Amino acid sequence: MPLLEKTFDRTLDAWTHAYMAPAWRGATVEGWLFEGPQARLAAQARLAQAGVAARFRSAYKPLLHFFLEEVERAGLVSARVRYPVHEHAHARRFALEAYPLVGLLDGVRVTLEAGADDLHYDVALGYADGSVIEQRVYAPNQLGHAPDGTPELSPTGWLRVRDAEGALHTDAAHLTEYQQVFRSIVDTVRARSWGAHEPFFERLEIRVDLPGIEYALPVDEEIVSTFEALHEDLYFSLLEFFQRHSGRPAGDRGLQPGQIVPDIRRNDGAARVRMTLEPFAALAPLVPAAPAMPLAQMREPLSAAQIAGCMADLGGDAFQAVSREGRPVLGTYLRGPGPAVFISGAQHANETSGVVGALRAAQALAAAGDPHFALIAAENPDGYALFNRLRERHPRHMLHASRYSALGDDIAHRENAPFFEREGRHLALAISGAQLHINLHGYPAHEWTRPLSGYLPRHFERWTIPKGFFLVMRHHPGWGDRARRLVAGVTARLARDVAGLVEFNARQLERFQAHAVETGFDLHHGIPVQIEESDREAVPLTLISEFPDETVYGERYVFAHTVQMETVLAATGLYRVGL
Repeated sequence: MPLLEKTFDRTLDAWTHAYMAPAWRGATVEGWLFEGPQARLAAQARLAQAGVAARFRSAYKPLLHFFLEEVERAGLVSARVRYPVHEHAHARRFALEAYPLVGLLDGVRVTLEAGADDLHYDVALGYADGSVIEQRVYAPNQLGHAPDGTPELSPTGWLRVRDAEGALHTDAAHLTEYQQVFRSIVDTVRARSWGAHEPFFERLEIRVDLPGIEYALPVDEEIVSTFEALHEDLYFSLLEFFQRHSGRPAGDRGLQPGQIVPDIRRNDGAARVRMTLEPFAALAPLVPAAPAMPLAQMREPLSAAQIAGCMADLGGDAFQAVSREGRPVLGTYLRGPGPAVFISGAQHANETSGVVGALRAAQALAAAGDPHFALIAAENPDGYALFNRLRERHPRHMLHASRYSALGDDIAHRENAPFFEREGRHLALAISGAQLHINLHGYPAHEWTRPLSGYLPRHFERWTIPKGFFLVMRHHPGWGDRARRLVAGVTARLARDVAGLVEFNARQLERFQAHAVETGFDLHHGIPVQIEESDREAVPLTLISEFPDETVYGERYVFAHTVQMETVLAATGLYRVGL
């Protein structure tokens, strides 16, 4: 069922056409918008032929693009940046928006300091010859409101024009096609009558084709993508709407609106939007298949068929739940002496290194003899199918629309029957009697933003940039001492046995601490750790691993699932000897 079909003129083309008119010869045009450097330079060249001096800059991450496009970096030895501090933004928001400047300017002494509230970065560039260049970099933003009515400062298009005599004709925010697309989708969803009962649909498909920015940076796994940012902002903005519609608290993960699928694609022309309600498609049978190489060499996520093949090869007592769309949630229980553990991966289906890590650990435990564990390597097969669909076009994006289930909820937060995927957990714990759950997760390997909703990802502000591999331990009341001993043992073993892990964490933490909000964690043997008392978990001890794996490939992916495997082996070994 179609809900929205609309086309929006490309802002860059509209500005170029308007100021090529003879009346503007000699004028100066400055514009900020959500376009890549090649398109902006081409528009500047066309206007130069018409006698207009134009400079088009990026409204997205303007300080980063200033250093990439306008700063002479040869001979640069220092950069002092005073970033804006605004009453309606997090105090460090503009320091985060400058990320990953410290990593980009490797070998340059970079200082980030809080500045004024006038939405400019004040930059002092020091060179080896002793010269210093001072410049101001505008960060165009516009005040709006978050869903709860809180004032919210977000990047915006901006246009500043002076005629041939220098008279100022316009200096104001300009709604670009990037912003119009976002608003049209959100407004259409808000205006529709959705009824009172969840879920409200099976699948909400949102296809957007528009111009934008997409490139990799020479800093770790960092990419800059307005396409990814729009995917993230649409997905979480619509979740926020349906939370309010259902009368739920902000950020409630038990919400079941249905599956929301923003499919954002590049188009170097007018922006097009098509939003439809779709039924779930019929499923083909799952036929187990062997991976093309040993799991230790896997350089990309496994297919569902390969996961099924690995699960079958483990043997044990198989058990199974069924997802909302009808996919199998495959589990197995290997009986043995001593206390059992429960191992799981892909609760959040775009976090895939845990799947391979769980399977590798299970193979190692089985090979060592006397294993005792229950395993569900991929808890969320519907989300996993969507992840594999979306990464065909955007392989490196974090793709959070595939994070949750086809019902739209986090399966660990599912509140009522039918439990579908969560039934797999119930079975695993009932069969094994495990009191330790090793729950393998991941998080974004590059910066996570929501540029049209205040820039930082609401409710996930501490996850916005990578901070290395870390652990979260949740324990029931009375289990705190054992939880702390287990964490101390696991971190010591990982630091000792996983080559390069401590150094990997140190590099990411250095960049995180230069740009980010408060840390909220302690360091144990070079590994960030959070220990929390909670009675919400089903078992007394839950160890959650977090590797920045959204979405990495090659040697980084091998490293990711190796760390996940070693976490399981360390925790299982220590737990079974009573630590």
